[in-house]
Amino acid sequence: MMKQFEKHGVRLDFEKETVIMGILNVTPDSFSDGGKYNEVEQAVERTKEMVAQGAKFVDIGGESTRPGYTRISDEEEIGRVVPVVRAIREAGVPVLLSIDTYKSTVAKAALDAGVDMLNDIWGVKRDAGLATLAASYGVPIILMHNRDTAEYTHFWSEAKADLEESIAIAKSHGVTDEQIWLDPGIGFGKNTTHNIWMMQHLKELVAMGYPVLLATSRKSLIGNVLKLPVEERVEGTAATVSYGIDKGVHMVRVHDVKELARTVKMMDVLAGKATYEEEN
Repeated sequence: MMKQFEKHGVRLDFEKETVIMGILNVTPDSFSDGGKYNEVEQAVERTKEMVAQGAKFVDIGGESTRPGYTRISDEEEIGRVVPVVRAIREAGVPVLLSIDTYKSTVAKAALDAGVDMLNDIWGVKRDAGLATLAASYGVPIILMHNRDTAEYTHFWSEAKADLEESIAIAKSHGVTDEQIWLDPGIGFGKNTTHNIWMMQHLKELVAMGYPVLLATSRKSLIGNVLKLPVEERVEGTAATVSYGIDKGVHMVRVHDVKELARTVKMMDVLAGKATYEEEN
């Protein structure tokens, strides 16, 4: 399992901290922040702001994956994300970047522009070329749990089998165990009850032996339980993040970096991941 990572002046130790991954959607139609950061200069400034607030990774997405989203061409997605990646790298922002895409052409363009990780919502089942790219570029890849229909007979055993299939595909294309991350896929291929069950199986997911990214920020799981709109879900997100840290997740993907960084810092100390030293 990957325990440490260092690049672009950023050093991560997943045994001593839960890493914050900030979300940068350079799309006009994201469910939560669509249209806010789709200009390059704005995107760079938002990245700097998230880093100042505690993010060490920033996940860049050029196509919304909200329910009912409209698929765009590879060329349009590349045109959205590559200028942003290049601008962040040219600005010298001390941050690691991941690209949120399930298309190998987009992933390659983003890797060539300077991203450090691939984040695939389909776990290389839509396009195994992402696994080939991860292997050839030597970068980590996040394999998210997903399926076309939210239908299960034995939820956890089937969800685990889905992830094991993604892992097998990735490894068959040259990806090593040390490069693989898992994501439980909250909000994808699941109804609210399934999402709750997946959260309750995070300990078993972590026990599969790969680092885990938890991405619950502002999602319908929180909205449905609390009966709150997207812009009022920060407390619910904090609850899911805290629960995830207690179950052993290694990185959390969030919109509200300032608030969630505080939550993570407190939980890391309580969970024994980080230490607190008394001031003299």
